[in-house]
Amino acid sequence: MSDIYITKEKEAELQEQLHELKTVQRIEIAERLKKAKEFGDLSENFEYSQAKEDQEQLERDIARLEATLKDAHIITKSRNKDVVSVGLSVILKKEGGDKIEFTIVGSQDADPSENKISNISPLGKALIGKKVGEKATILTPKKKEVTYTILKIS
Repeated sequence: MSDIYITKEKEAELQEQLHELKTVQRIEIAERLKKAKEFGDLSENFEYSQAKEDQEQLERDIARLEATLKDAHIITKSRNKDVVSVGLSVILKKEGGDKIEFTIVGSQDADPSENKISNISPLGKALIGKKVGEKATILTPKKKEVTYTILKIS
């Protein structure tokens, strides 16, 4: 499994989701199961079958969130701004194009509309470990190479 990087804010959000699943939603499903059992024969009881399926999905969601939180590395501001790493911002110059700024984040926090790209995205992978002045080349989905020059790391 690859490393999972999240911000403190994302960690709090995931903790809140986990708490909601373990408390409120577990209780709701337990009540649905109890009610469905009152209808009698469980072998042909749609409400019971649906509640059991929902319970199984809930437990999978809880396990997934717990694993994510257990394995996650919290992004902290790096003191070394000589090399691109998760948590840092970079200003790039696209070959033959404009300057653009991106922040390298973990996949949980990626949001291209806010110029937050994942460390496991093609561009994120190409930038990690590079220094100012170095170039990063990626292959677009249309199989065209695009090269960026790193102008600044902050």
